[in-house]
Amino acid sequence: MDTVTIPALQQMKRDGKKIVGVVAWDFPMARIADRAGVDFISVGDSVGVNLWGHANPLEVTLDEMLVVCKAVRRGTQRALVSCDLPFGPVQQGVDTALAAAIRIVKEGGADIIKVDAAADFPDAVRALVRAGIPVFAQFGLTPQTALKFGIPYGAQSAAGAQAPPELTRQLVKEAKLLQEAGASMLDFTNSGPAAGAAVVEAVTIPVIGGFGGGPWLDGRVRLAHTAIGYAEKWLDAKTETYANTAKAALEAFTALIADARAGRQIKG
Repeated sequence: MDTVTIPALQQMKRDGKKIVGVVAWDFPMARIADRAGVDFISVGDSVGVNLWGHANPLEVTLDEMLVVCKAVRRGTQRALVSCDLPFGPVQQGVDTALAAAIRIVKEGGADIIKVDAAADFPDAVRALVRAGIPVFAQFGLTPQTALKFGIPYGAQSAAGAQAPPELTRQLVKEAKLLQEAGASMLDFTNSGPAAGAAVVEAVTIPVIGGFGGGPWLDGRVRLAHTAIGYAEKWLDAKTETYANTAKAALEAFTALIADARAGRQIKG
């Protein structure tokens, strides 16, 4: 298979072919996802909460993101690798954001940099693009904007959800702003079928959705650990996933303990 490029993903939008990505943070998961044929792997700052047990992703540092980005890069041969700018550099100003992005590309090996809350920092997007660094710009419905427009946060992902016209117009405006700033792709958070479809129609770059996304977008991205049910919470969860790795791991560890305590040879 050919290596995935940004122009190739943009062509997929034009052809109406759905783009698929996963969020991963380590070499083995990247190898498996890459072999499965995902189009891109997103190295998210969600690693802080989902892998390291932090209270929120704001605790993740640039140096920590470089560690996980390098690991994913080493495990990826075909897929495009995106890496998040952690909280801090963008908020500190354009120069700091650019310096951090350069490190992620140069040291981490990322193909594209994801900028969260990008609609609030279009100058940072422009600065990265001017420096030759592609940008995956995140925007969308947040708890704050939901409060402003008087709608429940998370409700937009429900089937048939209708965003208020004023909100849809605002999100379309933000999407166009980010495209004009030079973003190569958009990450639309909590899009919903109404605003999501309007944004997809309004821009020529791919619109991807994770949380609150759906088939109305150009593509989807999912946490690899969620897709395979790899977390303690999946042991008793009723939510459908594509696998339940946590349950399989629990059974394997239980069998290992039994063999070791009984004096039997352990497997593998």
